[in-house]
Amino acid sequence: MWTSSFSSAAVSSSWLAGFTVCLSLLVSIGAQNLYVLRQAVAGRHVRACVVWCVVSDALLVALGVAGMARLLGSSPTLAHYLSLGGALFLFAYGVFAWHRAWFATGGGLDAEGSRAERGVIGVLSALAVITLLNPHVYLDTVVLIGSIGARQDGGLKWVFVVGAASASLMWFLLLALAGRKLKGVFANPTAWRVLDGLTGVMMFVLAWWVGRSLWD
Repeated sequence: MWTSSFSSAAVSSSWLAGFTVCLSLLVSIGAQNLYVLRQAVAGRHVRACVVWCVVSDALLVALGVAGMARLLGSSPTLAHYLSLGGALFLFAYGVFAWHRAWFATGGGLDAEGSRAERGVIGVLSALAVITLLNPHVYLDTVVLIGSIGARQDGGLKWVFVVGAASASLMWFLLLALAGRKLKGVFANPTAWRVLDGLTGVMMFVLAWWVGRSLWD
């Protein structure tokens, strides 16, 4: 195996580095996490959502480790526009969340257009948009996590990617479980409105946090 030239300690260290770095970023509440939580509470296509999130995280981290992090890191202009796009995306998501909280009929259950009628393709398409069209995702996975993983020696880079994917799998399984446990709470439409209100606040704070670097 390609890991045979490395000690078990080195392999474990690289795996743990990928796991901890990825998990530390995943636990911050973002648009993707909240969408998966909403689907878990509604009980719709949760397994497909978890698979999508884990696979997309693994691929984006692998791209970063393979060299995209170095490319993006060497282009301050591109990094600037990624930050700007990420701030605008998060701000827009916050506006939509507040719109659902205040104006959607029937609370969050009807907020995204008859959730009960949405098939797996519709749910995954929305999740893909939230994941891939959010520039902040690339700053986290490709640039930050990828640049750390790229420092690993040889084949240990891919052990790092496996560690990151393991953290993603654990986190989204926990998120799905939490959503299932909270299903009774969210039977009340008011709970959805509260969640959307808090989501809006968190998105605005994240937008400010990402955008402030543009003016430093």
